[in-house]
Amino acid sequence: IDFKGVNMVINYDLPTSAVEYIHRIGRTGRAGHRGKAVTFFTEDDKPLLRSIANVIQRAGCPVPEYIKHLPKLQSKQKKKFIKKPLTRESICTTPKCFLKKGKRKMKITKKNIKEKKTGKDKKGSKLQTVSES
Repeated sequence: IDFKGVNMVINYDLPTSAVEYIHRIGRTGRAGHRGKAVTFFTEDDKPLLRSIANVIQRAGCPVPEYIKHLPKLQSKQKKKFIKKPLTRESICTTPKCFLKKGKRKMKITKKNIKEKKTGKDKKGSKLQTVSES
């Protein structure tokens, strides 16, 4: 699938292989256009960094020296990471103020639904229905 106009890709978790990295960032910079990719990583991801850094370097992009000097990953370790990627705590990219607003809306909505089911208005008195003839 080709998504036109994708200028940037953000990886919130490090891909487990260079091939997966290329696939992910391949959504940007298509058809001769320039694009950017930002990838976040943790200390636990360090064993996976070197292969991805090699790809980045071969593409002509700068790579920090400390990443170039990381030890190579053994083939057994590579297979282990591919079969069972690192488990992480889930992250949320939605700002907290939006989450709070959403919770308030949910409470109000649930309260309104409950009132409709019980037939009471906000003050607690019974609602009366008037039928026209």
